[in-house]
Amino acid sequence: MPAALKLFSPADMAAVTSTPIGETMSEQPSPSESRGRLTPPHPNLRREPLPERRPKPKEEDPDAPGRVQTILDSPSYRQADQDTAFLGTYATRGVRLQIDYLKAELLLERHRVRHTIVVFGSTRIPEPAAARRRANALRDELRMRPHDVRLHERLAVADRVLAKSRYYEVAREFGRLVGEAAERVPDGRLLIMTGGGPGIMEAANRGAFDVGAKSIGLNIRLPNEQYPNPYITPDLCFRFHYFAVRKLHFLLRARALVAFPGGYGTLDELFESLTLVQTRTIRPIPIVLVGERYWRQAVDIDFLAAEGTIDAEDREIFCYAETAVEIWETILAWHRANGTPLLPPA
Repeated sequence: MPAALKLFSPADMAAVTSTPIGETMSEQPSPSESRGRLTPPHPNLRREPLPERRPKPKEEDPDAPGRVQTILDSPSYRQADQDTAFLGTYATRGVRLQIDYLKAELLLERHRVRHTIVVFGSTRIPEPAAARRRANALRDELRMRPHDVRLHERLAVADRVLAKSRYYEVAREFGRLVGEAAERVPDGRLLIMTGGGPGIMEAANRGAFDVGAKSIGLNIRLPNEQYPNPYITPDLCFRFHYFAVRKLHFLLRARALVAFPGGYGTLDELFESLTLVQTRTIRPIPIVLVGERYWRQAVDIDFLAAEGTIDAEDREIFCYAETAVEIWETILAWHRANGTPLLPPA
């Protein structure tokens, strides 16, 4: 560490804390005694305090202490990097964007995260036991109110969610597969990365957790408070202010994108990634849609191609899969064919 940045020694700190401001240190040799040698000064204390170390005394001006306190309390006197009101202004948005990006970037570098598998999916698809409890609770309620139309609708939705809850287990198993390979990449770590929320994202983080592997969660500040799922590695769970910066981090290290059944958020990330690959704005990565039946109903890609709004080849930048093993083998095979193998030869 450079000498100028060296921290105080315990002895220095003891001197700092035990010597009141203004009290002089032990006398130093007189100029005549120290001629021909230079004694390093104390890094923090002076023999004589500087004038600005004391406020103007009330003996000189009775109103001076109050005026000084007014200045100290003024927002303009706050140190810029500690002034949250200033940092939250329109003019400092560029600074906020920088630090929103930089904090996660530095920590990901510190943890040697070079590659990620990004997993998206609905926050509303819980583990099967939880989905079953919700559906059963609605059935019990419906017995008390059998003519409640809205309750019938809610139960129908709950049953469909229960049917899709099998994807929670698929995502969890996939997280285990990636977690087991996390340390096998030759130039850093390969980690699961999710949006940090519940449902499918929780399942993928949980799978990595099951095998003792690290995983990443990129949470986002929303108007209503939300909580990260409990299976993310604490040192790799981030909360962003800007969606744009979060999106950047999703793709900076991505070696594949896996999209499970989901809603607006999943569709947003999926179509953005499809567009970036379509336009070659980023280097192509494998994009796997889990649950072909769901995705063919949710998005009619063949219709878009038939209507001429996308090219036929644009249907080739993604594929479907059903099981965790199928997802993982598809990703590995794609990278081998691309000449960018994720794992060293067995």
